Amino acid sequence: MATGQTVTVFGAYGHTGRFVVAELRERGFVPVLAGRDRDRLRALAEESGHEAREASAGDPASLDRALAGAAAVINCAGPFASTAAPVIEAALRAGIPYVDVAAEIEANADTFAHFSDRARAEGAVIVPAMAFFGGLGDLLATAAMGDWTTADEAHVAYALSSWHPTAGTRLAGRVSGERRGGARVVHRDGRLQYRHDEPPVLKWTFPDPLGRQTVIGEFTMADVVTLPSHLAVPEVRTYMNADAAQDVRDPDTPAPAAVDEAGRSDQTFVVDVVVRSGGSERRAVATGRDIYAVTAPLAVEAVHRILTGRTRTVGVASAGKIFDAPDFLRALSPHLSVDLRG
Repeated sequence: MATGQTVTVFGAYGHTGRFVVAELRERGFVPVLAGRDRDRLRALAEESGHEAREASAGDPASLDRALAGAAAVINCAGPFASTAAPVIEAALRAGIPYVDVAAEIEANADTFAHFSDRARAEGAVIVPAMAFFGGLGDLLATAAMGDWTTADEAHVAYALSSWHPTAGTRLAGRVSGERRGGARVVHRDGRLQYRHDEPPVLKWTFPDPLGRQTVIGEFTMADVVTLPSHLAVPEVRTYMNADAAQDVRDPDTPAPAAVDEAGRSDQTFVVDVVVRSGGSERRAVATGRDIYAVTAPLAVEAVHRILTGRTRTVGVASAGKIFDAPDFLRALSPHLSVDLRG
């Protein structure tokens, strides 16, 4: 349990931001609400009783005010192509750790490319993609690797009972698509590559009770940035079950609807990670509920570990690099179930 340390949440009034604010409060932190939408910010402040500080990614002085006195900042405001760099710069000026929940492939790649050397030199901690997409897969793959120092390939397969995307998810997808000119991205031969062909449709055998399902192969998520940032795996592939992929592509699919007091939807998920080396295979599986809600304990646990010195490096680092992956996953047991199958 935290001891009343202040953590600024940029984009606090967004769908994921609200989960993060609630999780911070539950863990004993004091959230400071930040964002550019004055009306939504004030409404959340009145609802939650927390301090609100209006700030915009385009106004460095406002970001400095938003982070003043904070022990850390969690950036929940997409598109991260626009917000990540300005909020990281503000965190570096303030001398505090930065964590974000970015799922955008290009935004995460930019964070590693633009800030790694500087953050390492300054002893700063920057953890991008500390979320369901990117962070969780990286933790699972790192735990599955165990004592392996290299592997030939890593596969991260997602199965969602449904995918009702938030407005932020749709906006991030549009921004990423525009940045790569409509191409799709894959990770092959140790680097990101861009293609214009259609992704393959495959079969994936998930653990019981899901079993064999149709998946969209090369449905590429942030894992293609986080895993190769520290794991010696030249090929990283991600997959999404076809029904969920269709949900997120359909413009008429509604936003997630809360079905409990915590605001979670009834969506369930399975993340099935397989790493292969030669003729050997290792696997890690996570199951849980609501991909947006489960992002909150991922991000807040990261902040807690950073502030209590339970880290392995400084600079820009993905979850599996900076944290003890098996221990971190065990800490998430109130929120998801993990099976490391070796």
